[in-house]
Amino acid sequence: MLFEMITRKIRSFYLLFTFRGSIPYKELVDKLTKVLSRCIKSAVIKIRVCVMSFKRIATIALAGSLALGSLASCTRKEEKVGAKSNPLKMFFIPSDDTREIALNAKDVSRFLEKFVSQRLYGKDEGFYIKSSVPTSYIAVVEAFGTGRADFAALNTFSYILLKDKKKYPSEALLKVVRGHDETSYKAQILARADSGINSIEDLKGKKFAYTDPASTSGYILPSIMFKEKGIKLGEEIFAGRHDTVATMVYQGQVDAGATYYSPPEDGKIMDARKRIMTQFPDVGEKVKIIGFSRDIPNAPWVIRDNLYKDKELYEKVKTALQEGVIEYVKTPSGKDVLMKLYSITGMVKANDEDYKPVRKMFQESDFDVMQLIKKK
Repeated sequence: MLFEMITRKIRSFYLLFTFRGSIPYKELVDKLTKVLSRCIKSAVIKIRVCVMSFKRIATIALAGSLALGSLASCTRKEEKVGAKSNPLKMFFIPSDDTREIALNAKDVSRFLEKFVSQRLYGKDEGFYIKSSVPTSYIAVVEAFGTGRADFAALNTFSYILLKDKKKYPSEALLKVVRGHDETSYKAQILARADSGINSIEDLKGKKFAYTDPASTSGYILPSIMFKEKGIKLGEEIFAGRHDTVATMVYQGQVDAGATYYSPPEDGKIMDARKRIMTQFPDVGEKVKIIGFSRDIPNAPWVIRDNLYKDKELYEKVKTALQEGVIEYVKTPSGKDVLMKLYSITGMVKANDEDYKPVRKMFQESDFDVMQLIKKK
C-alpha cells in the first residue's frame, strides 16, 4: 500500500515535469522529499490505526473466545455421566488375556447401552458406555478414587480394598455365579502330575507362581492358607494372569502355582487350566490340583455411588445396570461372552453385607491388606 502511494506521487511529478517544462533540480528534489515525507507519515498513521483496530478486534475476539470456552467448560462439567461426550466408564479386571477381555467387554457395554437407554429414555440410544481393561487389579481400584471408573467387574479382594481401606465411593450391585449356582469360590494350587508334589505341605522351599498381588484367588487366599499352615515357600514370582500361572506350571518353569477354581461341568475342566487347553490339550493330565483354600463370596460388580448428585437418577441408573447385566447373561450371546470373560454362568443381586465373611477372614488371619500393594 505504501509503495503504491509513493508510486502515484512520483508519476504525478513526472507528468508535471514533462508538461510544465524544465524545473530546477533542487526544487524538484525538495518537492519530491516533502511529498515522500507526507506519504510516509500518512502510511505510518494508517498502519497505526490498523494495528490499533486489530488489537481491539483481537481483544474482543479473545474475550469472546474465553467466554465461550468458559461456557463450554461449564457445559462439559454439567454433562451427566452417560452422555455421549461423558460416557459411563466401565472397567474389567485383567485376570486373563487382556485382548480377549477387551473384545468381550465391548459386547457387554453395547448391550447395557441399549438396555439402560430403554429404561431411561424409551429408545435404544441416549445412554453411552465405554469399556476399559487396565493393566492391573490395583489400577481399577485407584480409578474409582479419581473418578475415572464408574462401574466395574471387580474381584472380591479389590472390593474390600476399595470399600474398607481406601474408602472410595462404591456400592456392590451384583455377584458372580459360576458352575451350578455357585456363589462362592476358592483358590486352587496346581503342580505337575510328575513333580512329586502331592499336598500343600510339599510346597516348602518350592518355586511358586502367583498371579497378581491384588488377586483374591491368585494371591490373597493362598497366602493366608500358607501362613496358617506355616508353609514357607522358596522363590515367589507374580505371573500377572491365571492362564500364565497354569502355563508356567505345565512347562515346569515353577514347581507350583495358585489360580482360581471353578467346578467341572459335565466332566469338563472349567478352572484356569481350561484357558490353555487349546495350546496344551493334555494340560488336564499333566497339571493336577493338590489343594484348595477356604471359600469366600464370588466377585462383585460395583458402581461408584457418587455418580450423580441427583439421587433419584442414581437409583434409576443403578437399577437399570443391575437388571441389565442379569438380563444379559440370559441371552445366548451374554452366556457365551461372560463365560469367556470370567467363567460366569449367572449373576445375582448383591450388597455389602455379602462380603462380611471376607472381612472376618482378614481380621482372623491378621493379614496386612495394604502391605501387599507395595509388591506391585
